[in-house]
Amino acid sequence: MKKLMSLLGTLALAFAFILPVSADGHENAMVRVLHASPDAPAVDVYVDGEVAVEGAEFKDLTDYLTLPAGDYNVEIKPAGDAETVVVAADLSIEAGKFYTAAAIGQLENIEIAAMEDDANFEDGKSKVRVAHFAPDAPAVDVAPKGGDPLFSNLEFKAVSDYGTLDAGTYDLEVRPAGATDVVKALDGVALEGGKNYTAFAIGLLEGEPAFEVLLAADGGEMAMAPETGQGGLAQTASMNWLLAAAVVGAAAAGFYVFRRQKQDA
Repeated sequence: MKKLMSLLGTLALAFAFILPVSADGHENAMVRVLHASPDAPAVDVYVDGEVAVEGAEFKDLTDYLTLPAGDYNVEIKPAGDAETVVVAADLSIEAGKFYTAAAIGQLENIEIAAMEDDANFEDGKSKVRVAHFAPDAPAVDVAPKGGDPLFSNLEFKAVSDYGTLDAGTYDLEVRPAGATDVVKALDGVALEGGKNYTAFAIGLLEGEPAFEVLLAADGGEMAMAPETGQGGLAQTASMNWLLAAAVVGAAAAGFYVFRRQKQDA
């Protein structure tokens, strides 16, 4: 992603998005954004008329951004074009909760899908869900290699409930619902105990960008994919390390300016 947030351009916006969580954790919500529209160009995301994410390309998943709980208008615009609104939605977020807002569907039918992420963890266990955001894919099952489905008959736009698995490394398969054919093999998926994950099925079965699955950690800490043998998932992990560095650097810069202003006052 070219630039996670335009923090230094507007200091007020910086503090809106990097607002410290209160001691009891109940003033703010955490929101991340996924660009899952396969034929859409790079986009900017606006929240209540202000740029929150710039230059997000297909497959980009931001880290969680801190927002005060409340109601927001979210707009997606072509990168660098402040006038053209591709799609907009009104979202309500509750204090103490985590959310993912995803741009899904092909460009002519693009929409914003919002979901609540589970931030309640179990020691030694991993909770996993599947979000079917591949617009030309049929309903799918997700199963261990050669085994019975863990998630069944998920159609486009569907987000499953979380299922609980023992921590470990799994070889998984994405199949057409009710069939044994394999659409996508996911070998060596490492799930850590005490973490929750969403597997985002994105891309196109016919055409480019190709169908793939991105695995992201949900809630509680920086969203980062676990280690895996799949190239797409490894790229997500690298991207999120860079995004984490961008958020930390931007927050530090905003705090430095704030302290200087106080000292000069």
